[in-house]
Amino acid sequence: MNLFKRKGKENGGTLEAESLAEPMPDEEFDKELQNLMKEESGGSKKKKGRKKWSKKRKIITIGVVAFFGLFLVFQAAGGGSSAMMVTVSPLEKGNVVEELSVSGPVQGTDSVEVVSNLHAEILELPMKEGDRVEKGQVLAVLDDKDAKKELDIAQNAYDTAVSTYQDKQREAENGYSKAKQDYETAKANYNRTLTLFQAGSATQVELETASNAMEDARRQMNTYTLKDGRPVANESYALQIEKEAFEVEQKKEALANTKVTSPIAGTVVRVNCKVGRFADKTDDDKPMFIINNLDVLEMKINVSEYSIGKVAIGQPVEITADILNGEVVKGEVTSISPTGEEKGNGSTERVIPTTIRIIDQNSRLIAGITAKARIELNRAENVWVVPFSNVIQKPDGTMAIAVAEENKVKMIPVKTGVESDIETEIIPVEEGALKEGMQVINTPSDLLKDGMAVVIAPSAQ
Repeated sequence: MNLFKRKGKENGGTLEAESLAEPMPDEEFDKELQNLMKEESGGSKKKKGRKKWSKKRKIITIGVVAFFGLFLVFQAAGGGSSAMMVTVSPLEKGNVVEELSVSGPVQGTDSVEVVSNLHAEILELPMKEGDRVEKGQVLAVLDDKDAKKELDIAQNAYDTAVSTYQDKQREAENGYSKAKQDYETAKANYNRTLTLFQAGSATQVELETASNAMEDARRQMNTYTLKDGRPVANESYALQIEKEAFEVEQKKEALANTKVTSPIAGTVVRVNCKVGRFADKTDDDKPMFIINNLDVLEMKINVSEYSIGKVAIGQPVEITADILNGEVVKGEVTSISPTGEEKGNGSTERVIPTTIRIIDQNSRLIAGITAKARIELNRAENVWVVPFSNVIQKPDGTMAIAVAEENKVKMIPVKTGVESDIETEIIPVEEGALKEGMQVINTPSDLLKDGMAVVIAPSAQ
């Protein structure tokens, strides 16, 4: 350990400092320390018992003395003016990653709730929680007696409607045929009477009677509905058939629904029903089953409106969770909602729902837990990197870093690039102004000026 000795000329007012090139022995250090302690206590020469100092305490004290001596040297070198003490770090290149940290639930990519509106008793539950099912696989079997009975009733009503329509169709065809024949007969009689009237062989009354009979026959024929020139039954009978056909389809569907099936391939994650209960009366009115596709997991997160502009589909994501025990799972942003929504809790901030697809599917992640996602927003590699605290922002908005060269401050104008939570990329305004190993002043004071003398503090070991 090197120390500085001071010798002053009381009358001359000058101070000389010389550095010892050789380390001071422990015995000499103890003696010097005792002398200092005596001077502090008013010069008393009364000896007291002293404890032997630990090596750690000696090192700390030597460091303080050396620091003070170094300060005096630079004070003397500056003609009596004080030099500011600074710490420095070597300028190096590295990588900077700008990230956004958010949290949200992990879930399957497809999730469905299976319900039943049938008031039917549950007879079987072949699937349980955790079972994998395929699309269309039976989850529950319900009592189908009522459903079959209702289908029979609906089928009978439909058959009756069809039979009625067919009867009315025959009546329409026969009635129209007769009405048309009656009209043709009345028309021929009118034409014959008109000829006799013109010849003076029929009276006016006979002609009018024939005309009225023909018009009555025409009106009767026009009471029938024609479609493509053929008579059809009244439309109400056809509508009745459609109504009853719809009822039959409904009852067939209800009968089919007595076998509750999965609409997707996935895993049964919840079963909220029991054998012997009614399908439409589940625990706390929850769905009978919840099916998730757990083959591919995803996270649903909400990104602040202030950060969403930096988020884009395809950006890489690192996912962590307590269940992973330090393992990091990779993912990527797959969708961003086109609309925002309220954050809640009285905040005026808006958030945008965003989906992250988890790429590593062979991890210990499971649906239903909360995980933390770090979205990589930007990255810069092999660039000049310094802590945020080392960048000086001037009143005019420009930025710079302060470096120590030959114990003087040199301000180097820079611009910032990609930023992480604690570091930032710096880009010199003047090309080539930054060099590897430059001594960048840490957390520079506002008092630092270009060309100011500084003392570089010894680095802590």
